[in-house]
Order: sequence, then structure tokens, then C-alpha cells
Amino acid sequence: YTPTRSRALLPGGGAPFLRRRRDPSELLGTPTMRFSKLFLLAMLAFAALVLPAVRSVDEAAEASIQEEPVAERKVRDNAEKHEFQAEVARLMDIIINSLYSNKDIFLRELISNASDALDKIRYMALTDPDALGEGETRNLDIKVKIDKEKRVLSLTDKGIGMTKDELVRNLGTIAKSGTSTFLDKMSEGADMNLIGQFGVGFYSVYLVADYVEVISKNNNDDKQHIWESAADGNFAVSEDTENESLGRGTEIRIYLKEEASEYLEESKIEELVGKYSEFINFPIYLWKGHEVDVEVPVEEDEESEEADTEDDETEENEDDEDDEDEDEDDLPKTKTIKETQYDWELLNDSKAIWLRNPKEVEEDDYNSFYKSLTKDYKDPLAYSHFNAEGDVEFKAILFIPSSAPHDLFDNYYNAAAALKLYVRRVFISDEFDELIPKYLSFIKGIVDSSDLPLNVSREILQESRVVRIMKKRLVSKALDMIGSIAKREETGEADYERFWSAFGQNLKLGLIEDQENRDKLAKLCRFYSSKSGDKLISLSDYVANMPESQSSIYFLAAESKELAGKAPFVENLIKRGYEVLYLLEPVDEVAITNLQKFDEKTFVDVSKEEIELEETEEEKKEQEKKDVEFQDLCTWIKSALGDNVQKVVVSKRLSSSPCIVVTSKFGWSANMERIMKAQAVGDDRASEYMKGRKILEINPEHAVIKAMQSGFTDPTKQATLTSQALLMFETACMTSGFQPKDPTEFADRVYSLLSSAAAASPATSPATESAAKEEAPAASAAAESVEPEILPEGGEKNKDGAWKDYY
Repeated sequence: YTPTRSRALLPGGGAPFLRRRRDPSELLGTPTMRFSKLFLLAMLAFAALVLPAVRSVDEAAEASIQEEPVAERKVRDNAEKHEFQAEVARLMDIIINSLYSNKDIFLRELISNASDALDKIRYMALTDPDALGEGETRNLDIKVKIDKEKRVLSLTDKGIGMTKDELVRNLGTIAKSGTSTFLDKMSEGADMNLIGQFGVGFYSVYLVADYVEVISKNNNDDKQHIWESAADGNFAVSEDTENESLGRGTEIRIYLKEEASEYLEESKIEELVGKYSEFINFPIYLWKGHEVDVEVPVEEDEESEEADTEDDETEENEDDEDDEDEDEDDLPKTKTIKETQYDWELLNDSKAIWLRNPKEVEEDDYNSFYKSLTKDYKDPLAYSHFNAEGDVEFKAILFIPSSAPHDLFDNYYNAAAALKLYVRRVFISDEFDELIPKYLSFIKGIVDSSDLPLNVSREILQESRVVRIMKKRLVSKALDMIGSIAKREETGEADYERFWSAFGQNLKLGLIEDQENRDKLAKLCRFYSSKSGDKLISLSDYVANMPESQSSIYFLAAESKELAGKAPFVENLIKRGYEVLYLLEPVDEVAITNLQKFDEKTFVDVSKEEIELEETEEEKKEQEKKDVEFQDLCTWIKSALGDNVQKVVVSKRLSSSPCIVVTSKFGWSANMERIMKAQAVGDDRASEYMKGRKILEINPEHAVIKAMQSGFTDPTKQATLTSQALLMFETACMTSGFQPKDPTEFADRVYSLLSSAAAASPATSPATESAAKEEAPAASAAAESVEPEILPEGGEKNKDGAWKDYY
């Protein structure tokens, strides 16, 4: 017999009931127990048959419920159906069928778009405070929520929202300007990471989604609408009558693909926000569950179970335990359990990076902020974080991208700068271009001013003294930042080569546009030269390498290094050991012409007249002698060429070519004339005015010129020499970079020359060829006994054996 654990007492407060434990074998023998055992076995058998069938029905129903939102989800019956514009449909087809592994970027793009929408409503509220609404609608934030049962990831913002027409226009029928450009880049093998830079980042959601709903409410529309699409070439828009009103803003519901289940994990969302959106200027919240300990009451059934487990206690402890139990009767019975509670958790609690002390910010922080700001996936080449103090105070972070954007020179003079303007940490706009000159528009970053008014406008910026001071300091910091990249060349790093390849033309444009910083920009410019090979050199290095006899910086504009190196203009300069800069880009010649001087050295175009070379007294006398000797020939050639040339002179710059065509000092060079002719729209009258007057320079040491000098006075040779002078001039035009004035006439002269050469060499028949072979040994023996004659250059014998001039 053992004491029971029940608290039943005998009347009058006696001792607990005592009960005798019965042997199980005794119970099995009773009729009641036998019936119970049979009944229990029957129920177990029934359950074994029925429960699997019930379970299979439940599982099928549950599966159909889960599949319906994604695989079989259909647009609402009352929705207006639309077709995607062709380019958008093509883009979505590429994304849906993409094997691109980094699908994480979709969340970055959606959060970035939400941030832009919040910026717009906050800017609107500066002039219209009621635009923010009341209550929770005033909270400018972004919220992410996960529904694992329905496999839905939703993202909600309290931004400006969209009307029905804007949903149709922005998300379907009218392609963004960057859509076709992005498609072209993708066809060239570009990275999907670039999608945000083309203004089509929303569609990246289909990397992970089978179906998408966009619920949006704008202040200018009394109704809330739903945009939905399965990316099958169609989308639908309808009035939202089933969801709670957003008040204002947009909610995007993403029905995830089966292979995108990882985005239903809270840890994954936290990781992506920390990686891509840590420095977004608005709070980002995640609906997240946390396990907590909770005290709950103990039910009576649980008490009886507990009682049975304690029956084995010994009798000798009975009195002490009873005393303790009587004390516990007065306390409520509770237990501690684990419970999951959900709440909004802030994910991006980092302080705005530009407000922090630059000494406290790590390089990784700057790189992360840059990627979040620009939607780029590469680290920047350089950055500059500074606080400007004095008359005007502002904070700024500037970045130089590692590669040029696709539209760098599209609409160059009308494109907005890539700087975001804040006033006292309130975003104002990213479309003002008064803060930095056009040639530095590739620099990205943030400028936060404490001196500008919050309701700043473009007109205020254009006239503001504060903005002029800010612009001057920003340009100075930007050029210093570029200079810091250039200094890395000394350590053998290739960063400046990457920078110059991407943005070199911008700095050359700066030589044209920014007179105040022209000297700084000149030191940053790089060019090829006759001595640099495949490497670029700076103007400082060029000057340092100049021989003492060289007083100017020589340059030649051409289409390529190969053509520049073979040009007749540089023959004598290279022979003297001078280095010549090769200007290969269309903007180069204009930039150098505007620069005019560097380090007190004047730039000289070697394709123009009157080039001055350092000469000894002996060289000067020799040149004067040649000028006098060939003056009559120059006059004759000028009369033969007529208006084709302004004049003919003896050259100082030729060593191996017979002649070249140079231009007058203040006209276009041959290279510039070629560039201007290639323009789609041009002014013919201006072109005629700006064309350089052609000047023919002859080389008195060349055999052709010497032969012409000896024969031009013979009246019988005038016709032949005139034709040859024209051919020589047209050939010189081509080697000097010009095009023949009349290609047909030029071709006729070439064919005529070939015909004359063919006539002078009669064809041989087989018979004469055989006879020539028989006579060859005898002729060879005779030749051995005769001393060789030296033929005068350009001459031949008459039939009587006398020499005559070639001409």
C-alpha cells in the first residue's frame, strides 16, 4: 500500500487515503478489462486504414492551396489587360530565362526604387506639408515581410506612390530610355548587375518571381490600384477593393519561384540589406520573429499526469512533503514555454556616412556606400570625403567609378550631374548640374549643405554665391582626387591607365571648357608619342625628355599611331632626335590648340607651315642657297597647280619624301578637315572659310625634284611635266591626310602612267624568249669583259648611245 498523491482528506482532516496497488495480471482477468482491450485494438485497426487516406486528402488540399498563388494564379476578373511594349517584353524574357547566378540584386533594386519614391514625397512636402498625410502615413520607411506559407515576399514603402496611369506607363507600355541600351549591352555580354544603371531595375524581380503584384496609392488618385503580371507578355491593372488602404505608397508582393526559397529566410534578407542597402537614407524594417520565454498556467490534465509520475516517492518523506505542498496550494500553477513573437526590426541603423568623421570610416564602408549609392557592383577607383569650412560650410563624399557609364557622352551638355544634393540631411535633387562642370559629370557622390534653403530651385542655384563657392571647392577636390590616382603610376599600379581609358576624353574637354583649371588638367593628360611605343606619357615627362636644342612641343593629329609614325611631316624631326606627340582622338587637336602652352613651351603643329627648327649658321646658309636655287621651279609648279595651292616652297622638314602638303597657320589641319567632313550636320560656308590654304613643300634633295628641276624649262616637256606635277601634288595630299579633289582625274593620271610604263616594256613572245635564252651566255661573257657604266639618276640612252633626261 502506498499513499495517494491526491489532496482528498478524510472528513475532519484525517490522513490521506491509502490504496493497494493491484497486479496487472489481476486486471487482465476481469471482463471489463477484456472488453476494453478488444475495443482498443479495433479502434487502432480502423485508424490504420482511415488516417492515411485522410492525410493524403489534406496534403493534396494543402498543396493546391500553396501552388495556386504562383503556378496557377490568374489576374483578377475586373482587371484591364495590357500587353508589354516589345522592348520590355524582350527584357523580361531575357531575365526570366537568365542563368545568371547572382539573383540577390532584385532586392537591391526594389529598395533603391523605394528610396527614390520616399525622396520624392519628402521633397514635395517641403512646399506642401500636407502631402505627407497623417498618422503612420507620415513615417517615411521601407518594410519587408515574409509569408512562408504563401511563399510571398512583400516590400512596402510610404513613398509618392503611383496612379493608375502611372502604373501602366511606368511598368509596362512605355519602355524606359535605358531599356534598349541595356538589351544591347546584354547582347554584348554585359553583367546583369548593371541593370539598375539603365533605369529598368524593377524587372529584375523576375529573377526570383513567377508572379508579381504591385499595389500603389498616390495622393492625386482617390483609389488604390493593383498591377499584376506573370511575365507572360501581358499585365493587368485593376482597382484594389480587397486590401487595406496604404494611405500613400507602394507595396510589391513577390510570389517566389520554387528555386528561390532562400529568400523566405529572415537571415537571407538581413544579409542582403546589410550588403546592398545599409546606407539607404530611410529606415528599413523586417517583420522578424524572436523566441521568448513565457509563463503560462498549468492545466488540470497536466497536474494529474504530474501526480502519477511522483507516485514512487518513499513514505518516509511523506510528512515533510505534505507540509510543503500545503504551502504551494495558495500559489497559481504556471510553467515556462518558448514562444515566437513578431515585431518590426530595424536593419540599417548606420549613421549617414558623410556625417561621420573621415578618420573613423573604413575603406570597406566607403566601398559599400558607393555601391549602395550608384548601383554599381565594382569598388570605386578613388574617393574623397571632406568637410568644407569657412564662409560656406558643407560636407561631401566624391567617388570616381572604375568604368565609364554607357551614356557618358549621350546628350553631353544637357545631361544632369551624378551628384545628390542634400540640405541639412534632407534630399533635394540629383538633377542639378550647377555644382560641378560638365566634363566632371562622371564623378558621383553626395553634397550636404547647411547654407542653402530647403526650397532651393534651379534659378536659386544659378544665381547663388554659395553655389559658386561650393562648385570651386568641389572641382578642386575632384582634380586632387584624380591626381592621387595619377601618383600611383610611380609605384607601377595600372589604376591611372584604367581611369584614362574610361575618362580621358572628359579631361581633354576640360582643357577646352575650364580655363581656370587648365594647368591642373594639362598635368593629368596623357598622349602617345613617337618614342613612347604602346605607353602613354604625360606632358611633364615630354618636357623632361626634351633635348636642349628643342624649344617647342611638337604634335601631329592623325587617325592612328601607325599612320602618324609614317607621316612625312615627322621625318626630319625624328631624324634630329625630337619627340612628337600623336593626337589620335577627335577632341585632342582642339584641346591642345586651346592649351597653347605648357611649362612655358609652345605647342607646334608639324602639319602646318613655317615650322621653326633649331639651326646652325651653316644650316641656315645652306637653306637660303636652296631657296634661291629652286625658286624658279617653285614658281613653275605653282603655275601648273593653279588655285590648288596657295604657294610652293622649299621644305625644312623632309628627309626622304619628295613633297608634302601643309596648311596655313590659322586654318584647319588635314586631320581637322577630315573630322569636320564626317559630321552629320555641317555648315558648308563655314567649312570653306575654315579650311586651311594648302602649301606644297618640296624636298630639293629628292631625285624626282632634281629631275624636274633640270627639265621644267624645256618647252617640249611642259605637258608631261604638268601632268606629273599634278600627280605628285595629289599623291602628296593623300600622304598628308587630305583626299583628292577629283578622284576620277587622279585615277586617270595613275592609269596613264601605268600605260606609259607598259608601253616602254614590250611583251615578249615565246620565240623571242627562246632566242634571248640562247644569246644570254654570249651576252654574259661579253659583259664580263666590259667595265660597268654608272647610269645617271633618272636618265636613259638614245638609240645612238647618248644619254637623255628621263623627262
